[in-house]
Amino acid sequence: MTGLVRFAPSPTGLLHVGNARTAMLNFLFAKKESARFFLRIDDTDTERSKPEYEAAILEDLGWLGITHDLFARQVERADAHRAAAEKLKAAGRLYPAYETADELDRRRKRQIAMHKPPVYDRAALALTDADRAKLEAEGRKPHWRFKLSNSKVKWRDLLRGDVEIDTATLSDPVLIREDGRFLYTLPSVADDVDFEVSHIIRGEDHVTNTAAQIEIFEALGATVPLFAHFPLLIGAGGEALSKRLGSLSLRSLREDGIEALALDCYLAKTGTSDPIELRPSLDALATEFSFEKIGRAPAHFVPDELTALNARLLHTLPFEAVAPRLAATGIGGGAAFWDAVKPNLTRLSDAADLWTLVSGPVAPVIESTAFAAAAAEHLPPEPWSEATWLAWTAAVGTATGTKGRALFHPLRLALTAREHGPELKKLLPLIGRAKALARLKGETA
Repeated sequence: MTGLVRFAPSPTGLLHVGNARTAMLNFLFAKKESARFFLRIDDTDTERSKPEYEAAILEDLGWLGITHDLFARQVERADAHRAAAEKLKAAGRLYPAYETADELDRRRKRQIAMHKPPVYDRAALALTDADRAKLEAEGRKPHWRFKLSNSKVKWRDLLRGDVEIDTATLSDPVLIREDGRFLYTLPSVADDVDFEVSHIIRGEDHVTNTAAQIEIFEALGATVPLFAHFPLLIGAGGEALSKRLGSLSLRSLREDGIEALALDCYLAKTGTSDPIELRPSLDALATEFSFEKIGRAPAHFVPDELTALNARLLHTLPFEAVAPRLAATGIGGGAAFWDAVKPNLTRLSDAADLWTLVSGPVAPVIESTAFAAAAAEHLPPEPWSEATWLAWTAAVGTATGTKGRALFHPLRLALTAREHGPELKKLLPLIGRAKALARLKGETA
């Protein structure tokens, strides 16, 4: 198929995993269906939008591997938005209203007290030209509302099936503020029309908005896109995710050592019927993407699941995939070190800690001076290989009459000062004879 999907973040904060999941589902759909991916920065909220947040959005999406075919900033499309507004005014679908926020609030409270739905009563439609002139002479400026049809809007949602919303139960949405600035809805629809967006894939919190937006599409004489509304991603305890929930921003996850592909796989699979497991690439994830696999219940973001997935990914990576990043942090040892430590990693940053076992200094823990002396006496000459550990421990075991934990545990403590760690058959050749001998003698090396 040919088509266009869009991801439209607001640059008012850092992307969190909920935003990223929306971007991921749109991107995977586009890749699978040979559609284009449109990145639109919804920056009409000029007070809260910041260029640094836009830069962070681009950086975070690039880190995930999500690229775009088209790019636009809403703030640069004001002329198109004004043209759409004028078209709606000419059609009698956009009308001025003069109530203040306090007046509307009091009206809503009265409706609730009378057990009526707090729906705008369209009092502004009864104003005459003279009424409006009088209000404006008093200094009031109108906000502009879209006149809903007060009928049932139906669509076939690609995820939810048949959806029907009676717009008679909704207030006519405000599209333009008193100061002339646009709210989200009209610029969004106008841009979707102008760029010919074919599919709108987003969270189910937008379902009610969709009814009004469909009517705006129709009032503008445009083709209505297909919609797919998926359940939201929520926190492990059921809490809503927020841009202000910093620990789940993509930047914080990246800084915490989460690998991009691990997060890609997690975002693509969580909330679906597929198991949360690794895939080699975004292409592979796109091949497996299907709306039918997305469940109707909210998907839970469980950090421990992501961490476990991250560890499994690191355990599979070849040295070439991480070599530049290891070198950038001063970690040596080459492929031999990576092969030794990667089964013990949860995050790549853990490798720096394990590198100290090789580079030192390590303050050894000596359980028995006599045992350590016997072990030192039987250290073979270099060069060493992985076979050295087996030969050396066999000799030490024979000399000391020890085996099993009594043999291996004191050697690990002496060589690494730790209860657990990488396989010593792989670590010992990297430590080298000089450091191993010094540590067996109780010296920090």
